[in-house]
Amino acid sequence: MLRFAYMEFLWGLAGVPLLLIFFLVIRRWKKKALDSLGDRDTVRKMIPEVSFGRPVLKFTLFLIAYSTLIIGLADPQIGTKIEEGKKSGSDLMILLDVSNSMMAGDLAPSRLENAKRAISQLIDNLHNDRIGIIIFAGEAYVQLPITTDYSAAKLFLNNINTSIVPTQGTAIGAAIDMGMKSFDFVNGTSKAMILMTDGENHEDDALAATKNATAKDVSVHVIGLGLPEGAPIPIYKNGSPVGFHTDENGKTVLSKLNEEMCKEIANAGNGVYVRATNANSGLNIVRDQIDKMQKKTYDSKVFKNYEDRFQFFIGLTFLLLVLEFFISSRRNLKLSEVNLFEVKKS
Repeated sequence: MLRFAYMEFLWGLAGVPLLLIFFLVIRRWKKKALDSLGDRDTVRKMIPEVSFGRPVLKFTLFLIAYSTLIIGLADPQIGTKIEEGKKSGSDLMILLDVSNSMMAGDLAPSRLENAKRAISQLIDNLHNDRIGIIIFAGEAYVQLPITTDYSAAKLFLNNINTSIVPTQGTAIGAAIDMGMKSFDFVNGTSKAMILMTDGENHEDDALAATKNATAKDVSVHVIGLGLPEGAPIPIYKNGSPVGFHTDENGKTVLSKLNEEMCKEIANAGNGVYVRATNANSGLNIVRDQIDKMQKKTYDSKVFKNYEDRFQFFIGLTFLLLVLEFFISSRRNLKLSEVNLFEVKKS
């Protein structure tokens, strides 16, 4: 496996053909200048100390040194270093509503973006806890399997939007069932779900799914997103708002937070309910509850880290430059007079 830590430095390799062209142009110009002086063999005898091959060797060494320096600055990371270790923590599953109503602007800049920002802050405060993400609207999908790779979690989080689930609705029960299927119940870690939704257009039996979760010692906390008085749902075209959703009578539709339903799910899930605001997402309150859960050791994980290999290329660059420096551009007249294969006539 090979990757570069600083890919932008590799653009410096574009200078290799430019340097080569420059060298060939200069070398051709010098050749024409010598030819203009007279017969080539006669001119060479007039300047016996000048070597015509060593400049090529010196430039070749310089060009290779330049290339290895660029590669070294890009920091190639080759191979893997395998470490094993046990960790103690909890399993958290984020259930994130991505229905169209989550684009309402009663939480700036929108309910969904407010929730994503809060989840990102939650991930930054995690240490040994494992996290997974399930997105749902009319259907539920696993966006991120349970993992300790927080960088991957934030990467997957950034790609979430309302168009990622084709079927509209608010299938909270399906999301909770999907979360239960995604948990690893073999290792016995403490488990919790964090449901983030406005609860509008609730379709399935979320309470039944919640009770099934609590039966397996999985608590369900709820973050309510939006305001009870509601807000219009914007329509976007090419990334810009062009209006709001309307009903069949042309009246602007207001999306309202179904707070009662959110509270019922939290009560059934032995969790807490918090309504998010622009100033406070409520995840800090949920996080306090999760920290009170018993931390258990889960199975050892294999962590693979790339190892830097830049030092080999930098060392080779230094060696080539030193070698190029000690190679003279002039011929050694004494060595040139030595002919080991000369045949003497008797």
